Amino acid sequence: MFEFDQYLGFLAFATILSIGFWLMIFLLTFVIPYWVGGSLLERLKEIRDEKKNKAKK
Repeated sequence: MFEFDQYLGFLAFATILSIGFWLMIFLLTFVIPYWVGGSLLERLKEIRDEKKNKAKK
């Protein structure tokens, strides 16, 4: 059915596809929500600090 070099090529393709799939899952479930959540918290802190500074003046 397959010769050995074709089998190795298929294994390389399957490995690269699998790595890409799991990397995308990891990015979509952990990294991007963490990044967005952190930036929102930082922005809320900046807004809160601006309100405190305006109230002091």
